[in-house]
Amino acid sequence: MSKTKILVCDSISEKAVNLLKDTGFEVSYLPSITPEDLLLTIPNYDVVIIRSRTEITQELISAGKKLKIIGRAGVGLDNIDLKAAEEADVEVYNTPDSVTNSVAELILGMMLSLSRGICIGNSSLKEGNWMKSHLKGFELKDKVLGVIGLGRIGTRLSELVQAIGMNILFYDIVEAPKETIEKLNLKYAEIDDILTKSDYITLNIPLTQETKHFISGEKISKMKKTAYLINASRGAVVDEKALLDALKNDRIKGAALDVFENEPPGRNKLVVMSNVVCTPHIGAQTVEAQEAAAIEVSKRIIEFFRFVG
Repeated sequence: MSKTKILVCDSISEKAVNLLKDTGFEVSYLPSITPEDLLLTIPNYDVVIIRSRTEITQELISAGKKLKIIGRAGVGLDNIDLKAAEEADVEVYNTPDSVTNSVAELILGMMLSLSRGICIGNSSLKEGNWMKSHLKGFELKDKVLGVIGLGRIGTRLSELVQAIGMNILFYDIVEAPKETIEKLNLKYAEIDDILTKSDYITLNIPLTQETKHFISGEKISKMKKTAYLINASRGAVVDEKALLDALKNDRIKGAALDVFENEPPGRNKLVVMSNVVCTPHIGAQTVEAQEAAAIEVSKRIIEFFRFVG
C-alpha cells in the first residue's frame, strides 16, 4: 500500500486521513484544489476522495490514468460522471448510511421551524419587534406527513415523527420491507394521494433524468393550501419557478429548502420569502455525519486494496 497514492480534494475528518496514512497510503490533503490544478494532478493518483464541492468529470477521469477509486464521503453521486467511471473501470464508493440521521434531523427541524414560525420570531425579535400575536403556529401531532422516497432517510424521519404522533404516508418505486411498514405504522399511497392528503411533504429522492422537476407546477397544484413542502435531497427535483409562483399566490402554505437548482443560489427569489425556511445545503453538515462518512469511505478503500493485494 505504500505505493498507493490518495488525493483528498475536499475537507474530511482528520481521523479518516490519519487512518489512511497509518494503513500505509501516501495521502495528499488538498481540500481547496482548483479544477484546473486537479486536472494536472490527478494522473499521479490511484484514488481521489471528494465531498460535494469537487466535480469529477469525464475529462478528469480520462486524465486519471492510474485511477482505481473515486470515493465520495456522502450520499449523492450527481457530481461524478458515473458512465465515464464505469467505462474506465473505476470503482465509485459513497457512504449513504453515514448521513442518514443528520439529514433526517434537519428535515424535522425544518418542519418545526415552518410550523411555529421560529425563523420569523428569531429575526423579528433581534430587530426589536414583539410578534407574539402574529405567530400562531401548528402542532405536528396528528398531521399527515407524506414521505416521497422511503430509503434510509425517509425511514429514519418516519421513526422520529412517530414519537410526535404524526400519520405517515409514503411512496417509493422500491418495495418497502413489510417489517418497516408494520413497525412504523406506515401507509403506502400513490403520488396523487400524497399530494392531496399530506400536511407536510418531504422529498428523499436522488436526482436523475426521471426525477428532475419531479415536483412540477401540476403536482404543486394538487397539494393542500395549508401544506408545506420540504426538500433536503437535490435542488433540481423541484421546479423552483413553479414553487415560487405557488408560494406567491398562496397555493401552498410554505416550503423549506436545504438544496437549490444552482448552488450557491445567489439572488434566488425563494430565499427571501417569509414563508420559506432556507439552509445552505447542510443536511450532512454535522460533526458526527462528516466523521462517519470519511471513515466509512476510507475503510472501503482500505478493503479494496487488501482484496486486490
